[in-house]
Amino acid sequence: MGRPLVFEVLEKPATSCIIGLCSAIWFYIQKKNVGYSNVGLSYEAALDGHHWRLITSAFSHISVIHLVFNMSALWSLGVIEKLGHIGLGVEFYLQYTLVLVVLSGVLVLLLYHVLIQKFKLEYFRRVTAVGYSCVVFGWMTILAVKQPSSKLNLFGFLSLPISFAPFESLIFTSIIVPQASFIGHLSGIIVGYSIAWGLIHGMNNYWAVSILGWIILVFVFSLKQTGTVDISFIEIEHVSDSTLPTIGFPAAGNGRTLQMNALPFGASEFV
Repeated sequence: MGRPLVFEVLEKPATSCIIGLCSAIWFYIQKKNVGYSNVGLSYEAALDGHHWRLITSAFSHISVIHLVFNMSALWSLGVIEKLGHIGLGVEFYLQYTLVLVVLSGVLVLLLYHVLIQKFKLEYFRRVTAVGYSCVVFGWMTILAVKQPSSKLNLFGFLSLPISFAPFESLIFTSIIVPQASFIGHLSGIIVGYSIAWGLIHGMNNYWAVSILGWIILVFVFSLKQTGTVDISFIEIEHVSDSTLPTIGFPAAGNGRTLQMNALPFGASEFV
C-alpha cells in the first residue's frame, strides 16, 4: 500500500497549497460561469493595461481535464520541495515559482509581439491563454537539469523520464490537445532552463517578498485603472506633473479613501 495522502501533503506543503488554490479558482469559475476571456492573457488585453491577467491567467483553468492534467503533473513535480540537499527545497520552490509565473507570462507576450510585428501573424493578437502549464513546464525543465534520474508520474499510471519530459510533454500535448499553447509551454521551458543553468539566480526571501509586493501593487492598480473591479476605497487621479507621484489622504468624511496619481507603465489556448 502507498503512503497515506496526509503525509504526502505535509511533505509538499507549497505544492499542495497551489493545487488547492487552482482547484478553488476552477470551482469559482465554474460556479460563476466565468469565461476564459475574462481571466486569460492576450496581447491586446496587455496593451490595454490589463496587467493583472499575468496572474489570473496562470491560476485559472476552464475545463476539468485541463485542471487535472496540470495538477497531476504539478503534484509529481512537488518532489522538488524535498530536494533541499541539492539546492532546491521549499524556499527555492516558492521563490522561483514566483519568477516562473511572471517571466513566462512576459515571455509569452514578447513572443506574441514578435509574431505579430515581424511576421504579421495577426491571429496572435487575439489569442487568449489560460492555465498553469507555463510553470509546470518550467519546473519539469529545472528538475530535468538538476536531477535527470527522476521520473514524472501523470495520472498515477503514466511515468516519463524527467530528462525528456519537457519536450515529450510539449509534443504530446500539442498533438492530443489542439488548443494547447505551444508558445506558452515553450516559454515555461525557456525560463526553466534559464533558472536551472544559473542565468536567472540570486533569489532569496528578501527579493521574493519585494517582487510579491510589486506584483500585488501592479495587480491592484491595473484592476482599478481598467475598471475591471470597482475598488471604491482607492482613487487614482492625475496631477499636473505626472512624473511626480503623490500619495495623500482625502479630506475628512471619507477616511478610507487613498488618493494616488496614475503611475505610467513605461481564439483561446490552454497553458
